[in-house]
Order: sequence, then C-alpha cells, then structure tokens
Amino acid sequence: MKRKDLSHIFLLIAFFLVNSSLVYSQVNNFFVPKREMRGIWVATVANIDWPSKPGLSSSEQKQELLRLLDAHQRAGINAIFLQVRPSADAIYSNGKELWSRFLTGKQGYSPSPLYDPLEFAIKEAHNRGMELHAWFNPYRATFDLNEFNVSPGHITKQHPEWFFTYAGKKLFNPGIPAVQQYIIDVIINVVKNYDIDGVHFDDYFYPYPAGGQSIPDAQTFARYNKGFSSIDDWRRDNVNQLVRNLSDSIHREKKFVKFGVSPFGIWQNKKQHPEGSETSGLSGYSQLFADARTWVQNGWVDYINPQIYFPFNNRAAAFETLINWWSLHAYGKHIYIGQAAYRAADNTSGWRNRNQLPDQIRFLRTKSQIQGSVYFSSRSLVNNLGGFRDSLQYNFYRYKALPPSMLWLDSVPPLAPTNLTYHNLNTGGISLRWIASETASDGEKAYGYVIYRFNEGEQINLNNARNILEIIYDVNRNFYTDQSVRSGSRYIYVVTAVDRLKNESSPSNMQTVLAN
Repeated sequence: MKRKDLSHIFLLIAFFLVNSSLVYSQVNNFFVPKREMRGIWVATVANIDWPSKPGLSSSEQKQELLRLLDAHQRAGINAIFLQVRPSADAIYSNGKELWSRFLTGKQGYSPSPLYDPLEFAIKEAHNRGMELHAWFNPYRATFDLNEFNVSPGHITKQHPEWFFTYAGKKLFNPGIPAVQQYIIDVIINVVKNYDIDGVHFDDYFYPYPAGGQSIPDAQTFARYNKGFSSIDDWRRDNVNQLVRNLSDSIHREKKFVKFGVSPFGIWQNKKQHPEGSETSGLSGYSQLFADARTWVQNGWVDYINPQIYFPFNNRAAAFETLINWWSLHAYGKHIYIGQAAYRAADNTSGWRNRNQLPDQIRFLRTKSQIQGSVYFSSRSLVNNLGGFRDSLQYNFYRYKALPPSMLWLDSVPPLAPTNLTYHNLNTGGISLRWIASETASDGEKAYGYVIYRFNEGEQINLNNARNILEIIYDVNRNFYTDQSVRSGSRYIYVVTAVDRLKNESSPSNMQTVLAN
C-alpha cells in the first residue's frame, strides 16, 4: 500500500473516531461547537429589519439585503429566517397572495424593476454558506384596520367570512377548515417553487390577550366544534391540526425542508399544569392556545425555538428555569433558543449587565439538549447593540459552524469528494480543486462542501471548528482559493461533502502544501 493511501486510511479512522463523540474547539476558556444553529430573524413587517422603508427601488432593496447578509456572515450567523408573509401578503413573486406593502409601499404593487426578493435572498444566503428559512406568520391578515392599506384583491376582501377583528387587526379564524387548507396551500406553494431550507412559524397563533376583549369565534365553535365541549381545547386542537397537517405536507413535498416553530417561551406555568415550568407569566398554552410541547412530543416539528426573552434570575420567568424546562422536553428533536438581541443595550433589570447575552450563550452550551440560538432581530445585531455582535464575531462565533443534522429526516451521508489537488498561485494563494462526490446509497448527491485546513504538525481533527476554512452550499463549486496563507508555511487540506440536511461525508484525500 502506498504511503499516501495509508495516510488517507488513518484520516478516515480519525474522522470516525471524532464523530463518535462531541468535540469542541476551545476559545478563550469556553467551547465552540462544530455544529450549532446560529440564526437571525429578519423581520419585514412594519419594516423592522428589511427593507428599511417601503417603496425603495429594487436596486436599493438588493443593496440593503446584501449589506445585511454580509454583516451576518461576518458575525458567524449560519441561518437567515426571512419573514416572507408578514400579513397574508408576500415578499416573493411566485405565489397566490399579493405583494406586501412593506416591500413596495402599496399592497399588490410589484417591485420596480421586477425581481423576486425571496429567490434573490436564497441565492445570496447560500453563496455565503448560510441557510435560508422562510418565516411565515400564519394567522395575521392585516397589520391595522386602515382600508387604504388593503388592496381590493386581498384575501380579506375575497373571503371576509374567514376573518375576525381583534385588537385593531384582522386575523384568520383558525376554526374554519377552509382557512387551514388555504394557509397550507400558500406555504406549500413556496416549498414547491423555492429552494428554501426550512419553513418557520413565529409565536403568533391565536392573538395575544388585549384588555377587555374576547376572541369573537363563538359562532365558529358552535359550527365546527368537532365534539369539543371546551372552546379552549378546541382552539388548541385547531392549531395542532394546522401544525400536524402542514408538517406532513412539507415533508411529503420535500423531505429535506425543515419545519419548526418559535413559540412564546413559557409553555405553561406549573401552578396551572403539574408538568409546567416554575414560572408565573403568560403562557402559550393558555393564552395563545399553542400547545408547543405536543408538537414536539408527536414529532410534528423538526425543531422548537422558544422565545426566551428573559434575563437570568427574572422573578416571573428566569432564563435558566426555562432553559432547564425546555431541555427536558426535546423528545429527540432540536431545541434552538430565541434570544433577545434587541435588549442588548437596555438599562432595565437584568439587561444592564452587558454580559447578560454572552452569559446566556455560555449557559446554553452546557446543555447537550440545546443545539443553538436564533436572535431577534437583524437590525439589533447589525447595529451592534451593547457590543453583542462583536461578542459573536470575535468570540463565540469566531469559527464557522455547520447547522445540526436531523437524522430522522436523513441519516445517509454523501460520498466523499475525490482527487483533491492544489496549485500555488503567483499571487501567494493556494488553489484547491476536487472531483464531486458520486451518488450515495440513498440516491442523493452532495449539496456542498466543507474545506478544512491544518497547520503542519497539528492534529487532523475534523470536528474541531477552528479548522473549518470554508463552507460551500453549491455542489458545482468544486474549487476554493485560500488567500490567507503565509509564505513558507506548510498546510494540510482536506475536503468533505455535505448533503442538503448537512450530513457530512468521510474526508477526501489529504494534500500537504508548502505555500510560496
């Protein structure tokens, strides 16, 4: 056996050994996982994050989005949760709902010149090694009751019987079967027509309580009660049915598209339910009729992303209490924690401590059941409130990370790329090329690649995040140029393939290179 063949065998053995346990890269006395959800919500409703105002030209919208994506890439974010349906309208062109007024200034008016913001966002996120999850608000139909803001062709005009008015907004009535089917159809249309990585719901199901108001759905309950005697149980079942049926529809259409929900941080207080958390705040179960624990228990979601926008030691809902509660209710699925980046510069109790969010990340990384975070929201991170983006960019997310794999959706890794070669460039960089992976046993080809670099004499450990040089989400891009080399230094390169759900192949052959 040739020496280079022996080295490849040893590398394969090392790869499988390190993948049999959780290995981290140590940075400044804490650990950086190689796999971690590092998401950011990009809200379009009311122009919270993007675009900065309605009616910008297509070129201005694109430039803003590119600046936003570049900032998040530098900060180490690996997943964009883009709000594509803020109020029964669309931030995309290929759908059955009207263009959003938050995009163009007037509902139903297309961007000028015409382009597809979702298609553009997907392409640019993938170019930067980031996933793109389409974030839908399922039930909000209008953001206010101003008729000027609603087009005559809007769904509230087409089917006024599907809606009720509550707290100054029109909302879909979840108890009507036709409403559920309509919402599923809208979302599956996006799943079919766009190369998204996931479908995401936020915490808006039945509306948050408004003082002195009750939800006007008594007549709907009388007509469609399905045998329930309790209207509260009926409402929860309505939401459960949407979540379950949508999950089935998504995975039937594309098995690699992840589905998850970001519920309010408290499922239920222990004083209301013996299995609830030691908290005393509003609960998703009682007030929003969102039984998130049931969704995870039954495998209807691939991940749950509770919004835990509370500091440590909060009297009503302590961050650590809720993390511990959710950690016990993963049921084999992923848990990502929604964190309040928008509070990074607050001067209220708990948030005056500028280490609040960094300490939360440190705490999360001690919990094996927690696979990462999603931050609200983009503008807060881009503006570096409280210096938190710096904490991510230069510390916590200093090294790149792959999203966690979901073995219940796909457990077959792609085959390894082959024939890794190199070329020293006159400019001082090192050009790498390899041959794309063959089709794996499940009939799938690779989706992208991970390039690793090691210094001479360094342990070849593919689970050490600091050795990831680049993550590429483009199977046709089987080349990479490393411009960060030092002349006279010797490096070892290895490439792996990843599939759509980020399962990783065994490594390619190694190449040891002396930089010019």
